[in-house]
Amino acid sequence: MEALNPDLDMDAADDDAVKELDEMKKRLKEMEDEAAALREMQAKVEKEMPAQDPASIAANQAGKEEVDAQSVFVGNPKWNDALLEMFRIDYIGTSPYITCSPSLCHHKLTSRDKILILSSDGLYEYFSNQEAIFEVESFISAFPEGDPAQHLIQEVLLRAANKFGMDFHELLEIPQGDRRRYHDDVSVIVISLGGRIWRSSM
Repeated sequence: MEALNPDLDMDAADDDAVKELDEMKKRLKEMEDEAAALREMQAKVEKEMPAQDPASIAANQAGKEEVDAQSVFVGNPKWNDALLEMFRIDYIGTSPYITCSPSLCHHKLTSRDKILILSSDGLYEYFSNQEAIFEVESFISAFPEGDPAQHLIQEVLLRAANKFGMDFHELLEIPQGDRRRYHDDVSVIVISLGGRIWRSSM
């Protein structure tokens, strides 16, 4: 029977402990990031929904259930209560946080304005306004007969896949409902002020 080398056993145990500690640090960072995002969402809700204004809350139960089914993991109070206190959020009102108040921005057209992009907020999780405009202008220059709205959708998917360490096709293989963990639904309409319109959604 061979004697075990205690130095080798200690090295293996140390490696396992370091790996476990690294995993715990990584998960803690993810939880801190999620908590920060939830605090931002809470601040936005407080700003947009003062005192539970009935006109700003979805009253339709079927609509509520649909939104609740697509809510983020910690957005559910049941899961929120299970978190360490430092990661919990204080709930304002009841979900879903849907308002009927539009967000409007006025812009006087100039001769420099060439395109208008109308989009759901899912686009802006991965693009700033300027990045979206640049992407569309570059695409139209390279592919004048192409569809810039569809191109933006594909770029959102590509960026979402990269963010989560997978390739584009892996993301597309995930069933549509499960894919919401990786990106929001996106609808895009690109209007050329010269008269052409492209529409796309996913």
